[in-house]
Amino acid sequence: MNLTEHHLRAASWEDREACAETMIPLIGDLYRRHGVITSLHGTSLINRSTIELLKAHRFTRHLDETELPLHETLAILRALSVLDLAPASLDLAQLARLHRAGGGEVTLEEFLRRELAPVLGMERRIPERPRDVVLYGFGRIGRLVARLLIEHGGRSLRLRAVVVRRGSADDVRKRASLLRRDSVHGPFAGTLSVDEERDTILANGTLLQFLYSDDPATIDYSLYGIEDAIIVDNTGRWRDQAGLERHLLSTGAKQVLLTAPASGQVKNIVHGINHEGLSPADRVVSAASCTTNAITPVLKVIDDFAGVVSGHVETVHSFTNDQNLIDNFHAGDRRGRSAALNMVITETGAAKAVAKALPEMAGRLTGSSIRVPTPNVSLAILNLRTSRPVTKETVNEHLRRASLDSPLRRQIDYVESPEIVSTDILGSRHAGVVDGLATIETPDGVVLYVWYDNESGYSAQVVRVLETLAGGRLPKLPLAVAARTLDAVPA
Repeated sequence: MNLTEHHLRAASWEDREACAETMIPLIGDLYRRHGVITSLHGTSLINRSTIELLKAHRFTRHLDETELPLHETLAILRALSVLDLAPASLDLAQLARLHRAGGGEVTLEEFLRRELAPVLGMERRIPERPRDVVLYGFGRIGRLVARLLIEHGGRSLRLRAVVVRRGSADDVRKRASLLRRDSVHGPFAGTLSVDEERDTILANGTLLQFLYSDDPATIDYSLYGIEDAIIVDNTGRWRDQAGLERHLLSTGAKQVLLTAPASGQVKNIVHGINHEGLSPADRVVSAASCTTNAITPVLKVIDDFAGVVSGHVETVHSFTNDQNLIDNFHAGDRRGRSAALNMVITETGAAKAVAKALPEMAGRLTGSSIRVPTPNVSLAILNLRTSRPVTKETVNEHLRRASLDSPLRRQIDYVESPEIVSTDILGSRHAGVVDGLATIETPDGVVLYVWYDNESGYSAQVVRVLETLAGGRLPKLPLAVAARTLDAVPA
């Protein structure tokens, strides 16, 4: 590179930085004044730094074949800032792509008014009083759900309390420290202050009341102004209807969401697949498992495209709290051996659990799992036999398009990189990320590799189910295009 080229690239970088810096107040104003959440292919732009915005634009090349120019996003943000918008979730990358595809037939303002007509000049859909949420348990998933709810700012869901068993005299301070610092996901994005006298934590303006109990039926939430609350049970201690319904005996509790697979007749919900079947009459529901959430959307897309006759799901899963760090007694087979030193073969109910969310897959899948010595991010290998022949190219193109503009684009991500490894998926809020370069074409089907952040991705799905239960899920625009055209991909 000669000196002139170097200066040109440096000037281009400075221009892009300036463009991103100009976006930040526009993004913030849309969120605070209108309740509009902006994103790029599902990656939220709220509270992002200049560098994070540049990286988000750069990443779009993995999905949309070309990097999204910042000047296009800035032009859209400026046009949105003068529209009378109701609360909505707007994908700016999708809007830019659709406007570009139109070849400039209409102005940007005319295009936006057409695409965003469902949320223009209408009354606010978000309830004036957000739905109260209580976390019962404050483990890995509980703390990540707390981070997400605090980040959302309490527009449709308001985190009010956390119920735990008191662990020490300075319990609430230790809980705050775990929320503030995370060895896997990094520091909390904001400020925390602790009031040990009142057992509260103030996190970015959200006041969390800590309550201490070992019985979900004995708490009077109304004493703290909590009404009609959704109780998010992330302890895993109760998995059946009878056990989970004990939460409903507490004053102020109305519904229960379990962050684990449920047994019996409890609905197992994978958002994007069967969440529309939820109703106010559902008092107890489950958000299924991280693995079920990762693989079910991909299976749905492949089944619709080529028909899944049968398949085997092998999960390479990071170790969890249920295993021992060093060899010691454990009631489960093999889980007593050191999680930090061993790969451990174990059972998984994910393959059977898929049928609870996607009944047409009943009896078609088998599954097993290997726990490995990593703290987070897992990999599902789907070896599928299809009813009609497919190629690696057509399957990948189909999944890439599904990740771009199908109704499952919040659940399915897609990446093609010869260097991708598990830590690159850390922090993903998609249920699963298809590794396109790893796809294998077989004589009677296809083998797919689906990464998933079994903590962040799953927690994002839990919050999506919460929003559905609360009736405050934002309209997502633009409307999916590929949902009407996916079958056009040739076999």
